Amino acid sequence: MIHHIAVDIGASSGRLVHGTLEQGKLRLQELHRFANGFERKGNHDYWDIEHLFEEILIGLGKAKQAGIEQCTLGIDTWAVDYVLLDRDGARLHDVYAYRDARTNGAPDALHQHISRAAVYAKTGIQELSFNTLYQLYVHDKQQLGEAEQIMFVPDYLYYRLTGKSMNEATNASTSQMINLATGDYDEELLALLKLKREQFAPLTEPGALLGSLLPELHQRYELPDCQCIVVPTHDTASAVVGVPATGGQPWAYISSGTWSLLGLELSKPLNDERALALNYTNERGAYQTYRFLKNIMGMWMIQEARRLQSNAHSFAELVELAAREKPFQRFVRCNDARFLNPDNMIEEIQAYCRETGQSVPQTAGEIARTIYDSLALTYYDYMNELEELTGTKPEVLHIVGGGANNGLLNQLTADLIGREVKAGPSESTAIGNLVVQMIASGELTDIAEARKLIADSFEIISYQPQQVDGLEQVLQRWRSLG
Repeated sequence: MIHHIAVDIGASSGRLVHGTLEQGKLRLQELHRFANGFERKGNHDYWDIEHLFEEILIGLGKAKQAGIEQCTLGIDTWAVDYVLLDRDGARLHDVYAYRDARTNGAPDALHQHISRAAVYAKTGIQELSFNTLYQLYVHDKQQLGEAEQIMFVPDYLYYRLTGKSMNEATNASTSQMINLATGDYDEELLALLKLKREQFAPLTEPGALLGSLLPELHQRYELPDCQCIVVPTHDTASAVVGVPATGGQPWAYISSGTWSLLGLELSKPLNDERALALNYTNERGAYQTYRFLKNIMGMWMIQEARRLQSNAHSFAELVELAAREKPFQRFVRCNDARFLNPDNMIEEIQAYCRETGQSVPQTAGEIARTIYDSLALTYYDYMNELEELTGTKPEVLHIVGGGANNGLLNQLTADLIGREVKAGPSESTAIGNLVVQMIASGELTDIAEARKLIADSFEIISYQPQQVDGLEQVLQRWRSLG
């Protein structure tokens, strides 16, 4: 039996998941879970990157205690955030969190020097104020000049484990700095940032073997003999690998977590003027694919609302409370920038409703219902856009990730888009991470075999569309918000 471990770190938590192939099924076991989150220091928000590294080592120690002597290891995290290293390989700074307000206005400032259309033609990446391009544009120029290496967060964690430098391609693509034509960092954009290509390691594709853990780590800790394999380090890229799409029917996906990422898997990018106008992105996927998708302010909104209610209700309880409320009473535009990182999410939702002449949600159930109805309507809008842009009509929408457990939202989405929603697996990111390790190890042949394995191994729940009473009136009120 070959043992594989996925290190899967999101914005609010991380875990190490053990995966094995047994009797034609993929078996999972969570070895270790830990908290994550950015913290305020002075005027900025930062990640505690060293805490994440130590938690990986703790989790690997638990793997050793569980009898795992040898394994492969892959790491995925969120995208766009980065680490600067000096010539000795030491960090030059605390790691900024992408929700930090320092990039407010950065896109407008940068585009005084190069147009939005020109950047999109080069990179095909949607404009988000926190993209690495804008983060680096506002970073201290002296510190950037001192940086010997610039790595993304998962690259840095691999580096701390192995001593090997690389920039994994799926994560690097989200930076808005990779040229679609050359497949490498764009020289004009680097010059605008006053950076050099040699400050970035070579781009590395998922499936590459990185090597063993550093000997000094084995001296300090009781760890398995790990062979590190480069997986799609952007968690969405791993989640899309984990979509159980079989049968050849056209499909779309939502990777539903802190963000909801709605898109199609394409063989080539689509970066025409229409895609630019609607702000769709062409992020690299595993195995020569592109993730043509839209970022939606997903479960972050309910996570923040729950936190502000002192976590008095579980997420499942919030779904139950929302289900008791009358549907489609009030809406918010989820992708409004005011919801990116407000001081108080509940007050921001209430203020939006008040400003737009709607009734103001007060109870936990009303607030949750407002969020879920708004997300479902957002999915409806972007599914329509996706079809118009690509000329493809997906027959089924796969929802994977933690949001796949939200039966209310899944049914609402099926009802609005008028087609089947297949929900699950909720562990798609860790699963995608693991099956890439299995393909690299020779246990699986390719992504098609991997997706069939996923479909055979995990429960997938089907939601069939049902009629929505007064749908035209609902859509008319929704559109009136702009």
